[in-house]
Amino acid sequence: MSFRSIKSIPVKGKRLVVRADLNAPCKDGVVTDATRIERFAAGLKPLLDDGARVVVLSHFGRPKGQIMPEMSLAPIVPVLAAALGRSVKFQDTCVGPEAEAAAANLNNGEVMLCENLRFHAGEEANDPAFAAQLARLGEVYVNDAFSCAHRAHASTEAIANILPAFSGPLMDEEIGALTEALENPKHPAVALVGGAKVSSKIAVLKNLVSKVDYVIIGGGMANTFFFADGHDIGKSLCEKDQIDTVREVQALAAKAGCELVLPSDIVYAFKFEDGARSTIADVTECPPEGIILDAGPKSVVRFRSVLARAQTILWNGPLGAFEIRPFEQATKQVALEAAELTRSGLVTSVAGGGDTVAALNIAGVAEDFTYVSSAGGAFLEWLEGKELPGIAALNRNKAA
Repeated sequence: MSFRSIKSIPVKGKRLVVRADLNAPCKDGVVTDATRIERFAAGLKPLLDDGARVVVLSHFGRPKGQIMPEMSLAPIVPVLAAALGRSVKFQDTCVGPEAEAAAANLNNGEVMLCENLRFHAGEEANDPAFAAQLARLGEVYVNDAFSCAHRAHASTEAIANILPAFSGPLMDEEIGALTEALENPKHPAVALVGGAKVSSKIAVLKNLVSKVDYVIIGGGMANTFFFADGHDIGKSLCEKDQIDTVREVQALAAKAGCELVLPSDIVYAFKFEDGARSTIADVTECPPEGIILDAGPKSVVRFRSVLARAQTILWNGPLGAFEIRPFEQATKQVALEAAELTRSGLVTSVAGGGDTVAALNIAGVAEDFTYVSSAGGAFLEWLEGKELPGIAALNRNKAA
């Protein structure tokens, strides 16, 4: 990456327009999980301590250009203040004379959060005029929202063409971790790819087989590989129209010298529900009414042995229906192995994606991984090898 970090310049007295992702889970106007806010605050605090004057921009929910009080960023203010250890001003709009005046009146070390960007249609439309209004809030633009970098919006793309643009501390951390795991991994490198559908991970699989030494495939998408290999999968989730895709991925992996590792045994049930009676069987023995919901214990042993050889582990997608018992076992056991290897200093482990993070939290090992990305779509597109609009804009504007 050729863009510059905000940490590379003196910030005292400078007004920074910082794009954050504070779209945290809320219920009845109360933040229920402050992880995303706390991670952003950890990077912002040193900038404030150094005397920066900070205007924070973020979206919240999907108001689609309409002012919707239930999607106000106001509930974020006390949580952000607590995480920063200082007061946070709140401006009930993000553009216009009032917002500009409030931004101009900030003192060194002060921070102001502006109201939801998506209350304005110009945000998602990547409207240059709206971006120009946002740019009037400060002197320097800082993108600290990797999780929004796959969107070409006014606050992530257009504004970076107006102000000197820099990456923020959290952006630096995220890109550093992902680059180490995907672009410059230590070998052997292992990717775990799970989830429901092959079709949603086609580009990911095609990109990964050229980057890593092993790809462990689990979850519902493994069923499509089973089907392509001629196995009966009963009533399991399967994309029968993706056989050609499976064949293509297999051919690309063989050409690249990447081994695809599939479950050798399965856990199936006749109902998809919590506590359903389950049976362990060979991958060739799923009955006509069976539903494959997890990888079996022999598969877990195999997966763990592959991880034990690794120096880099990259994970996206659970290996089974982890959200219902007893079908969380493969994901949990493999997560525990990856965490132990990481704690022992033997591997660099990077994970991302909403279901993946949830699974690691259930296993109680999220804190043990080298890096857990809070990004969803941006993480997936990075794995696909795509150039993200928010990153591309920073690369164009090198803030010389």
